[in-house]
Amino acid sequence: MTNASRHNLFIDGIWTVPSSSEWITVQNPATGETVAHVARGNAQDVDRAVDAAQRAFPAWSRKTAVERADYLLNLNRLIERDKEHLAAVVTSEMGKPLKEARVEIEFAVGLIRFAAENTRRLQGEIVPGSTADEKILIDRVPHGVVAGIAAWNFPFALCARKIAPAIAAGNTIVIKPHELTPLAGLELGRLVAEAGIPKGVVNIVTGAGPDVGVPLVAHPQTKLITMTGSTPAGKKIMAAAAEHLKEVRLELGGKAPFIVMEDADVEKAASAAVEARFMNAGQVCTSNERTYVHEAVYDAFLAKVSTKIAALKVGDPTAPDTDIGPKVSLAERDKVHAMVERAVAQGAKLETGGHALAGGDYDKGFYYAPTLLTDVRQDMDIAHDEVFGPVLSVIKVTDFDQALTYANDCRYGLSAYLFTRDLGRIMRMTRELEFGEVYVNRGGGEAPQGYHHGYGESGLGGEDGQHGLEAYVQTKTIYLNA
Repeated sequence: MTNASRHNLFIDGIWTVPSSSEWITVQNPATGETVAHVARGNAQDVDRAVDAAQRAFPAWSRKTAVERADYLLNLNRLIERDKEHLAAVVTSEMGKPLKEARVEIEFAVGLIRFAAENTRRLQGEIVPGSTADEKILIDRVPHGVVAGIAAWNFPFALCARKIAPAIAAGNTIVIKPHELTPLAGLELGRLVAEAGIPKGVVNIVTGAGPDVGVPLVAHPQTKLITMTGSTPAGKKIMAAAAEHLKEVRLELGGKAPFIVMEDADVEKAASAAVEARFMNAGQVCTSNERTYVHEAVYDAFLAKVSTKIAALKVGDPTAPDTDIGPKVSLAERDKVHAMVERAVAQGAKLETGGHALAGGDYDKGFYYAPTLLTDVRQDMDIAHDEVFGPVLSVIKVTDFDQALTYANDCRYGLSAYLFTRDLGRIMRMTRELEFGEVYVNRGGGEAPQGYHHGYGESGLGGEDGQHGLEAYVQTKTIYLNA
């Protein structure tokens, strides 16, 4: 990829000129420089892409599971071949440290591999009929054209997360990468073509949400909507999909509680808290957004966390020793700062950070200092609103009951963390902690074979694993008489 290069839309297996003459500028958040220009698609481009996907669907859906798996495995080989280039693209448009971008590419490989390996496990059922000569077949069939919408924080992996299971199950797809980070998705389109995946099976339309996302969701030929993004955007998509009663899968915001009890391994908990909170500059939906620490280990935990935060290096994301890069945009950085200021005004104590970084190379990008807030109370805004930035907020608790009550006092329900050696508490957590996935005595990071899903305003349905793959098929009941 060259600087300030121009990128067209990927429709029906070719790079096609957009309907409009407008372009979106992609900015490097570390330097402020223009990385590239991508086509600003519109409803007409969505129509072309959906039509291509619809034409490709019959032939693709008739391919065997093994044939579809072979295409995906071939795609993975190309991703492995180009992984350094792909990681560099992610870093250039998103600001993610290069070492984390490499992990993202490997995660995408794992997601695609799982989808490929499990195409033959989308199995139906045979149940007894109502007469001796009848069998009832419950088959699993693809939906048709899938509409995929990806967020900006994992631009390559999130596109792969939607494309791989969709086409593994026999669907075709039109996907919209986020307008802040469209290049990684377009790179995936390049590899889809090279892998020999038939024309029209995967289509990529770049553009803004109102111009591309809304017509894609509302299009009468898209049958399943899968979206990763903010909760407000997810609510709008759900409303738009309601007109045609489409099935909707939404992976939205999070406000993960991170519970540290008095019997925890404090060193391990502190390391996990810092890693989970500051990875990708805190721009992860599973980040620990509020840390509940038992009063007996509160001081020890804070001491360890403070030392670890002080050791974090913020700077050039291409440098091998950088831990934290910039926020993805100036608006996102300013939003985080406003939340920190509001927390301090409400009584939180600012231990470190709490400001944009300035001077030297910092002036070129959107950097925010790693921030630690203590004396945070449950009634503060920062204990309830998603920060999505490098801010660790710590709240003292007196017992496990209080920790559970505070953790569940939230409209989100995606991820949670628990550090304890008490098996009884772990068993209680499985019944009482109202979150779709819980990390016990470990940091974050979901596995391709797991099931990534949330409760409440964290979304509908889920992704990954066998349950996630099954979302891309629907059942058809056949009453078969001899």
